[in-house]
Amino acid sequence: MGDTLEFNEIYHESKGSWNDGRLRFSKQNVVYKSSKTGKVDNIPAAELSVATWRRVCLGHGIKLATSNGHVYKYDGFRDTDYERISEFFKANYKVELTEKDMCVKGWNWGTAKFSGPLLSFDVNDSSVFEIPLASVSQCATGKNEVTLEFHQNDDAEVSLMEVRFYVPPGPADEGTDPVEAFAQNVRSKADVIQATGDAVCVFKELQCLTPRGRYDILIYPAFLHLHGKTFDYKIPYTTVLRLFLLPSKDQRQMFFVISLDPPIKQGQTRYHFLILHFSKEEELKLTLNMSEEEVEKRYEGKLSKNMSGSLYEMVSRVMKALVNRKITVPGNFQGNTPGAQCITCSYKAQSGLLYPLERGFIYVHKPPVHLRFEEISSVNFARGTTTTRSFDFEVETKQGNQFTFSSIEREEYGKLFDFVNAKKLHIKNRGFKEKKAKNNEYSDSDDDQHDAYLERMKAEGKIREEGDGSNDSDEETDESFNPGEESDVAEEYDSNASESDSGSAGDGSDDEGKKKKPAKKAKVVKEKKERKPRREKKQKDTNAPKRPMSSYMLWLNASRERIKSENPGISITEISKKAGEMWKQIGKEDKEEWDGKAEEAKKTYEKAMKEYRESGGGSSTPAKKVPFLSIRESKKKAGGKKEDKKRKSGGGEKEKEQGGNDSFKSREFISSEESSSDGERKKAKKAKKAKGKPQSRGKESEEEEEEAMTTPPSSAEDSD
Repeated sequence: MGDTLEFNEIYHESKGSWNDGRLRFSKQNVVYKSSKTGKVDNIPAAELSVATWRRVCLGHGIKLATSNGHVYKYDGFRDTDYERISEFFKANYKVELTEKDMCVKGWNWGTAKFSGPLLSFDVNDSSVFEIPLASVSQCATGKNEVTLEFHQNDDAEVSLMEVRFYVPPGPADEGTDPVEAFAQNVRSKADVIQATGDAVCVFKELQCLTPRGRYDILIYPAFLHLHGKTFDYKIPYTTVLRLFLLPSKDQRQMFFVISLDPPIKQGQTRYHFLILHFSKEEELKLTLNMSEEEVEKRYEGKLSKNMSGSLYEMVSRVMKALVNRKITVPGNFQGNTPGAQCITCSYKAQSGLLYPLERGFIYVHKPPVHLRFEEISSVNFARGTTTTRSFDFEVETKQGNQFTFSSIEREEYGKLFDFVNAKKLHIKNRGFKEKKAKNNEYSDSDDDQHDAYLERMKAEGKIREEGDGSNDSDEETDESFNPGEESDVAEEYDSNASESDSGSAGDGSDDEGKKKKPAKKAKVVKEKKERKPRREKKQKDTNAPKRPMSSYMLWLNASRERIKSENPGISITEISKKAGEMWKQIGKEDKEEWDGKAEEAKKTYEKAMKEYRESGGGSSTPAKKVPFLSIRESKKKAGGKKEDKKRKSGGGEKEKEQGGNDSFKSREFISSEESSSDGERKKAKKAKKAKGKPQSRGKESEEEEEEAMTTPPSSAEDSD
């Protein structure tokens, strides 16, 4: 065996972060050098007292303890390295490398042992975990409970924040409290802030909103000590990020806000902000516990030994000098209330105040929220959910978090919008801000308020109305049937229907048969004012030349069969998609060829259209008029066989095509221009049929009655 042993990729744990390096065992010492930081641990061989071999997360590890109380732990060894290291330790250090197993039962009760700088939690004499007391930053005690908080390492991906130990009460005869004894053992070795020396100054019974209560604030040169009835907090000045001094809306109170990172803890609650509440009327005379020369030397004129003034001024002045940070106050923003530099609103069902600052927004007080402009992605002015007399202010950060400040009075809208606009923040609904909001023309009516959603709906409705108006301008509405109005067609049994004796022009037998018929069976339509016909669409002339196709359509018709053959089973829609892709890939020369064909087709169409117009084509010939049926006739049409016969008998008489200005005629209309020859011809035909049949009141009689109702009278009868 040589004089030295060297191992690469050996890890050393430092506040939750693993740093790799090289470890060398020599006869004189043990040396470890970190590859990341370059830090060197040099352990003389004479000081080694205990060496332990353990199974850890990174393979195997070795724990070295020295006679002066220091403990060093290195991990990353292999299982085969145990024999080599054990023999080396026996030969050179006269120390036996003992193998010890860790407890992996998962139990959470056991025995706490303090051995030098380590706190070991053991179960059945096997260690569960060890805590280096040098990593403890705070030690707080409660009823049967001790809480340890740890320093954080920025290089560690996951950090242990705190550990709580339940300490059962001891026997009553013992004079010591086991909780205090446990805490004292921790504080003796931990890196806990200790209040050494006298405080620079003390502020008694200051009202604190978060954490809630009254605390005595002791100002030390390096930290701030909050002492309350239940909890104590020691806040290093290095954890203070920002200081805010904010006036209340009533101008009678002040808020002094201290932003902390990391936050102070009270149980499971984290307080990122320390908010002190003051009244402007409180006065204080303050004397620092330092000599004038020391005050002048340390604070360079920022403080003096004897000071007097308002309480909030004294606290803010002392904090500014000791923390060495500027105090942020509201900027030029002025709310609707005279002199107010904030807006009353609600956040998470709690009422508070929103302060627009020069570089962000801050909300106090429950819970406090600070939003910097640089981390804001966009803002939105939204409609209030419970009432129309308020609105919501939504802020969305670049990390995707959204903060909604609700129940803001609508009178604040104009000034808040102008402030946000001046800071050049992105506003989602910028286009819907009305000018009257800027001019502060809000009235008490709910209709005058600015509503982004309502304005958007109005704009869409206006667009729809304009579109509907343009579509309806070219059409006329249908005339509806009104039961109270007099119909243009006289009904069959109307009293004003004129009688007609259509049998006067027939032969004798026919006259006798018709004398038995009631006179009311003849139907004559009383002429009335003609109904204005509906505007009909122009009929497309089938003889007109067809419009020419585009170059793409010409190419598609020529290539359709080829596409089908290359893609068997392709659907119609897929043919169109495929053709579109192929058309895009066609070269410029091929497209010019098809463009030329399309141009030739266009010229041919123009020539054919010119010849068609010269030949008299393309004139506006109106479509055939559809006869208007009366209400009674429409009901009869739904009837039985009798109405079908009637419709068949009248089907042969089609109306002639009329000119564009001819009036509309119903089926019952009696035309004065029609010749009586049609009626006489029908009567003669009826009489010829009646010669061979008895004159009974049967089916033929009913047919004759219907014929008399539908047959127009002769011209002689019309003249009468």
